[in-house]
Amino acid sequence: MTMKRLSLQRLVQQEDLNFLLTNRVPRIALTRFMGWFSQIRHPWLCRLSIAVWRQFTDLDLSEAREQRFESLHDCFTRQLKEGARPVDGDPAVLASPCDAIVGACGPVAGTTVFQAKGYPYELRELFGPSQDTRTFENGQYVTLRLTSAMYHRFHAPADGEVQHVTYLSGDTWNVNPIALKRVEKLFCRNERAVLRLRLDSGQPIALVPVAAILVASLRLHFVNLLLHLRYRGPNEIACRARCLKGDELGWFQHGSTIIVFTPPGFSLAEGIQTGARIRMGQALMRLPQVPSPSTS
Repeated sequence: MTMKRLSLQRLVQQEDLNFLLTNRVPRIALTRFMGWFSQIRHPWLCRLSIAVWRQFTDLDLSEAREQRFESLHDCFTRQLKEGARPVDGDPAVLASPCDAIVGACGPVAGTTVFQAKGYPYELRELFGPSQDTRTFENGQYVTLRLTSAMYHRFHAPADGEVQHVTYLSGDTWNVNPIALKRVEKLFCRNERAVLRLRLDSGQPIALVPVAAILVASLRLHFVNLLLHLRYRGPNEIACRARCLKGDELGWFQHGSTIIVFTPPGFSLAEGIQTGARIRMGQALMRLPQVPSPSTS
């Protein structure tokens, strides 16, 4: 890493400056501009943009299936080489749906969840008024933050069925730790979707992808819609989409956050704690243990 690049990264990591540059700006306008700019198909412009991007992040494209991109969008939503993300095959394990840095995680305190120390929010505020959240009261949750340089596609954490999607429009605050310590109920303010799944083992889980500045578009394979800031379709989207563990469910246009919710009985997998780095397919939680049938 060059001294110039290191100096740039240290500069943007200063809390006050980072918060100013990524939040005290016209967030939605910049996000819409980025959506337009990233779709420009021009190899020279794409290479230049990636070179600038690398000055601020540890972007690693060595695992990408393709090494040449026509647009920034193609780079953001890149697929990986076959076998780059082995998926934990243990049926008692809920696999991570994405590459991420683990944020706040642990038990849901009744109906209260924490985005950061001292910053609680309620399940119903995140899921929206139409959703029954009682299933996840006193359950477990894990916040998974995708940085801009990470692989941006997300996958099924277990065998099951996607049964419903709720889309909630909102803002595009940055979702990095600096903003999470300053903006109350940030996840409940940002654009997001709630994906309700039922596992083959019978338990319901929820994945909540949350948008952020420069990223407010979500593509899901099982509904023929692009969910974004200009979306004006129905907020409640019923579906019945069969998925196997590790199947790709969709992708973000840039980087953001996915919050995973489970009912009581699940437990965090070994090593899952705030600040840990995890890859898609690694163990995230363990399913409740089913008592063995008694023998007479």
